[in-house]
Amino acid sequence: MPRIAEARAGAEPSSPRQHARRRRILKAAEAIAAETGLERVQMHEVAKASGVAIATLYRYFPSKTHLFTAVMAEQIERFGARLPDRAPDSPPGDAVFAALAGATRNLLRKPELATAMIQSANAARATTVPDLARVDTGFQDLLLRAWGVEEPTEQHRSRIRLLTLLWYGVLQSRLNERSSPAEADADLRMACELLLAPEEDTG
Repeated sequence: MPRIAEARAGAEPSSPRQHARRRRILKAAEAIAAETGLERVQMHEVAKASGVAIATLYRYFPSKTHLFTAVMAEQIERFGARLPDRAPDSPPGDAVFAALAGATRNLLRKPELATAMIQSANAARATTVPDLARVDTGFQDLLLRAWGVEEPTEQHRSRIRLLTLLWYGVLQSRLNERSSPAEADADLRMACELLLAPEEDTG
């Protein structure tokens, strides 16, 4: 497990050059973790692979927890950008299930990287790792879009939060080889059916 993140947020890039530097760091971290796993990632190796000084790396990412939470936020945003809009005749629950199943398949292609991201996000504190909010809101927003909810109420968001927490558990079970692909899909489909069922009309 990564150490708890240092009690400070990383610097935010403000220029195109700084944004490009940050992207290089994240790309290098992805590649290294996919091969070695989180525990064997060395920050000096990430700095070398991305062509930045070690002090620059720590300025943006004070710890591996900061670094791989940011990697996860970037992956979620890329996945959301590729997610097609729900077809008008598609049941909302089916579209959300397809999004969750697609995210699962995408992460399982690189299990060591997936584990690094999940462990880091679980260790992160929202007050010192701003990218954690990008992880949470980014994933919830893409699921709301798949659900077809344009103006979500607090109940919509609560249902999606619960579904996201359940998805994390299913994904961890797949990474640990505690459940088969068929079992994971069945669990996700049932969760979508139960949590996204239309509200009863009590009028």
